[in-house]
Order: sequence, then structure tokens, then C-alpha cells
Amino acid sequence: QVQLVESGGGLVQAWGSLRLSCAASGNMLIFNVMGWYRQAPGKQRELVAQISRAGTTNYVDSIKGRFAISRDTAKNTMYLQMNSLKPEDTARYYCHASTEWSDYWGQGTQVTVSS
Repeated sequence: QVQLVESGGGLVQAWGSLRLSCAASGNMLIFNVMGWYRQAPGKQRELVAQISRAGTTNYVDSIKGRFAISRDTAKNTMYLQMNSLKPEDTARYYCHASTEWSDYWGQGTQVTVSS
């Protein structure tokens, strides 16, 4: 059973930085794509960034230039480096991974940005 465990969330002031981690329980290269989603109160869950098995990355426009997705395949861990954080980045951030057959989600980690 695949498990994804996020960590690294917390409370930070505006313009601060955080790095989120997502540890996969097995070989992360089984996934076609991995990504970070976020959900703010009263809003739909939205895609933030993705990284494909080949290493291709994709970002939502609102975080381009501020966030960076990366991975360490030796550690089976994906990261989201978040810089220049804004109050509107406040949300619960979820790790996601998919294969040809299944989708997997972590439990989420809360990021709160104070103004």
C-alpha cells in the first residue's frame, strides 16, 4: 500500500519561506506524475505544481517564480520550496501521486502565512 507523508508546514510571516516534503513509502519512480495541491477554507483544491517521472515540471501561474518543485529519488521524497510567501498562499497543502491505475494522496500539511 502506497503512503505519502507530508511535512514542513507551519506558520510564517509574509515574504518568508518554507520547504514542504512528501515522503513516499516506496520507489517514487513508479508514479507517472507527482504534485502538490492546496485547499484554502471555502475553496476548491487546486494544483500548485507537478513533476513528471521524466522530471518535467509544471506550475500554476500564481506561484511561478516563487515556488519550486523538486525530488530526491534516492530518498523517495518530493519537495516544494516556497519563497516570498503571501497571505493568499495560506492553505492545506497535499501531496499527490498517480500511476496508470491509481491516485494517492497524503494527509496534508497546513501552511499559514501572516501579513
